[in-house]
Formats: sequence, C-alpha cells, structure tokens
Amino acid sequence: DLELHLKRCQQLSVTVLTDHQDLSNTELKTITSSRAPQQYRIRAKLRTYKPQKLHQSVKLHCSKCNSLQEVPDRDDFDFILHGSAGTAPNTELHNTSWYESVTWTTQEQKQRKIAIHFVKHDEMLQHPEDTLLMIEGGTLKEIWKLTKRFKCVIPVRSTEDDLELLDLSAPFLLQGNVKYYGCKQCSTPKPMKNLSSIAAEQQPSWEPIEIAQVLGIELLQYVFIMKFTLIDETGPLNAYIFDY
Repeated sequence: DLELHLKRCQQLSVTVLTDHQDLSNTELKTITSSRAPQQYRIRAKLRTYKPQKLHQSVKLHCSKCNSLQEVPDRDDFDFILHGSAGTAPNTELHNTSWYESVTWTTQEQKQRKIAIHFVKHDEMLQHPEDTLLMIEGGTLKEIWKLTKRFKCVIPVRSTEDDLELLDLSAPFLLQGNVKYYGCKQCSTPKPMKNLSSIAAEQQPSWEPIEIAQVLGIELLQYVFIMKFTLIDETGPLNAYIFDY
C-alpha cells in the first residue's frame, strides 16, 4: 500500500530514496544547482507528498497538446447521459448495412426510448465478446451491464444524418471496466459511419487506438502523478513522478 508506505517514510528521520550503490551521497543543494540530466544517490527525509489521497494522482494526459486534466467522475457521465436521453432515437438511422438495431421503451414513469446498434461483420453479428455496440438513451447502470457482456460500448445520440458521439466530457468508449476519453482540444469527432471501415476488416479487433483514429479522437492516456518534497540539512528538493 503506497499511501501507508509514504506515511511511514514521513515518520523516519532518514530514508534512502534511490539506490545507486556505486554513487556517493549528494547533498540536495548540490542537486538543485546542477544541470539535468544526471544521476544521484541521496539520503533525505520526506517532508510532504501531494496529492494526499492516492486516487487523485491519476490524471488524463494528451500527448499531442501535453495537457493534463482530472478524470471525470461518475456524476459527470450520468449527467451527460441523462441529457442525451431526452432526445428520441432517429429510427431512419436504424438497421443499416453495417449494424443491426434493437429498440424498446422503458416501463418507468418517465419513459425512455433506448436503441442499441450491434455492429456487424460480413453482414453477420459477431459473438458478444467480439462485438462493438452503440447505445442511445441508456443510463449508466444499463451501460455497465452491457460492458460486462460485450467487448466495446460506445454511447451515442442521433442527428438527422448519422449517429454521433456525446460530449467529450463523457468517455467515447467503454471496454470492460476501462473508460476511454478524448482530448476536447485536439479531437475532431467524426460520424459513427466511419466505424464501418473497421467492421469491414478481415478480423475486426476493435482496439481503442484504432477506434479513436477513425472517429477523429485524440486518445487521452491515464497517467500517475505525484510530487514529493524532500529535505536534508542543506535544503529542500521537489521530486516528481510521472508515469503511464
């Protein structure tokens, strides 16, 4: 448990934080006045670390514009889904040459119309574990149920001419327990008909990178970021972790 380990490190008077046995210890003031990149072995105390809650260390990073953003929470996604559920699916867009559509109306007091579009391969539906589907009007709970059975789920809405992605504040793709996001600044979302090029491949794999590419999405990557403040008798040093 990293969080417990960090707290223990704070309680120790001296902690070895790097392990270059061939190097002698270097004072922190020497490191701060040196030019990077270089390797050092230090002995220092951990004064603070940020963020204090470990889950806050996970961010979304765009390798194109180098931006960092918070991972949207469940409520954000739920709000966007409720907004899109207010628009009834356009039945003229159902059952095309590359997907098969199923629709129904919920029995709850505020009835919703839901449409699920199952992408076909060679005019046939694939096995559920190989299938990509698009859903209109679904709730978060309904979408999570689908991700447990089908390989990929894409929340969409109808326009007059085609199906399109929701606001990029929502994940554009869900695969198992993983939600994939696109960069709002660098993405140029394309209509869902562009997915037909993958469906036409000999063995569609429905990999997130390929899906993002054909839909004009600059894929955001999950990164782990932390900041440590280290001290010795010569002064402080800020150290950062940034890793995919």
